Amino acid sequence: MNEFTLLFSPSTCGAYVPGINVSDIPDDVIEIPRAYWLSLLQQLAISPKRVSSNPDNGYPVLIDPAALTSAQASENEYVWRNAQLTATDRLVARDRDEMDDGGGTTLDQAQYTQLQAYRRALRDWPQDEHFPVTEYRPVAPSWLAVHL
Repeated sequence: MNEFTLLFSPSTCGAYVPGINVSDIPDDVIEIPRAYWLSLLQQLAISPKRVSSNPDNGYPVLIDPAALTSAQASENEYVWRNAQLTATDRLVARDRDEMDDGGGTTLDQAQYTQLQAYRRALRDWPQDEHFPVTEYRPVAPSWLAVHL
């Protein structure tokens, strides 16, 4: 891999490479070792942390993200729930179309029943006593991922 100079801005918490980021490099950048930055990126790839800057020296560091407010957690769960419903809409429509055509269906009756139960659980999720705790989300049937 080619060596290059890497600059980090404490104000934007962004990395910049001269020659690529020509006109948008902030005034507060400091040069950081490439290996240090790559190490941070490797850690970031497997953790929920986010990039910040060390107030003492301006170097990039990983910190825990701020805790979500109740409203933010609820909104995230609504977005997740709606995405799951949207992802399965096509499968339900296809199976219904196949039934209407009188031919075979992609899903067998047990799978279709499980899918509809999952979708019902998704619709009911916001009223669940554990909403919006992600550990209590409705669980998709194990076979579903193959069909999406």
